[in-house]
This record gives sequence, structure tokens and C-alpha cells, in this order.
Amino acid sequence: MTSPRPVIALTCYLEPAAWGAWNNVPAALIPQWYLEFFRAAGAEVVLLPPGTSSDFLDRFDGLALAGGADVNPERYGQVPHDSVDVPRVSRDDSEFELYARARELDMPVFGICRGLQVMAISHGGSLIQNLPDEPDTIMHRDRPGQFVTHQAKFESGNTLALLYEAESIDVNSSHHQAVRDAGDLSVIGLAADGTVEACEDPSRDFCLGVQWHPEHPDRREIDLPLALKFIASAERYRDTN
Repeated sequence: MTSPRPVIALTCYLEPAAWGAWNNVPAALIPQWYLEFFRAAGAEVVLLPPGTSSDFLDRFDGLALAGGADVNPERYGQVPHDSVDVPRVSRDDSEFELYARARELDMPVFGICRGLQVMAISHGGSLIQNLPDEPDTIMHRDRPGQFVTHQAKFESGNTLALLYEAESIDVNSSHHQAVRDAGDLSVIGLAADGTVEACEDPSRDFCLGVQWHPEHPDRREIDLPLALKFIASAERYRDTN
């Protein structure tokens, strides 16, 4: 009998949206790219909208924290910069609780863009609120919704260097914030300007976040090994729980 596909819980947005007869209605949504990315790696995906109780996480095999709006700087004890998005309070509350619960369960976690930042803050870290204000910073976003390309570098022998079989890769970037302090996470990827591109908790089977967007269709082939590693960890978690 074939083993069932692992089931991944994926966080999503709560934003005004328009479709059909509806216009500017609050909606729980996510780009289809994320679903395609994780399904291609062998997982089933269930969306967890903001406000979902962390108790429901017990039913899943892994947690993926999606990209999106800026985390409220009050989460790391700072006053918001003028460039910071209006706080998504329910999403912040939900994702920090979900991540804490995943840690309690020793469940595999994969953070993407904002997801990496949620992880870093949860581990006692903080963010750069507006990268363009930092000296000698390369472009990480031309404008919202657009991607730029730059390198991410990995130390020889670390998780990502082994996974990509390279000490640097080109990544897609669309963010005006970044991790300043990763707390007690290990930084395993940096851009040429020193911006944090990836972090992990090496004590866990898979607890890793990246600043770029592996779900983008243009990234599917190069980043599939990253998704496969996450889903393989979810399978191990399922089989032992």
C-alpha cells in the first residue's frame, strides 16, 4: 500500500480582494504558486487563515509560513518606520502562535520571506525595518510586486551549500525588510551586502527559512530540492507520530 502524501499546513493572507460579484471583501488567500510548489514536492496542502487556533496544528505533518505584509515592529520592541505596512494583527498573532506550537511538537517548519522573519523574531531576533536606509545595500526590491535577482552565498558544507551543491546561487528578491538579528537561529545564507538570506535551527530535523521566493514559477527547478527536503522531513515526522 502506498503511503499517503504528507499534509502541510500553509499560512495565508487576510486581505481585501475582488472576484466575481465581490469587491473589496476581506478574503483568506494565497498565490497559487505556493500550492504548486509544495504539491510538486509530494505534499497535500491545507491553508490556515489568520485566526486559526494553534491546536489544529496537531493534525498536520509540517508547517509552512508564507510571505506577505511586514511584521508589526512592536513584536521586537521597536517603533514602526514610516515605510512599514499597516499591522496585520490577526495574522501576526496566529503565525507566532503556530510557530511556537510547531516548536513544541518538533514539527518541520519552512519559512518563506516574511516566514523567515517570523522565525527570527520568535527566536529573540529583530528586523531591519527599511533596507534602503542601510549603507551599502544592494537592491532587494525595485517596487512592490516586482522581483530583482542577486546572489545568496553559503559557507562550504552548510545545509544549503550541500543541498544546492554550490556555495552561491542567484535568488529572486522582493522585500524592503530583512533579518537584522537572527536570535538563536543559525545564519546560513547571506547576500553580497551582508543581508541575511537564510537561517535554520540545526538542532531540528528541518526548521529553516529563506528570504527569497522559491514558490515563484521561475524558481521551481532550482528550488525543488529545498521543497523535497522539507517534505521528506514531514514524512519522517508523520511516520514517527
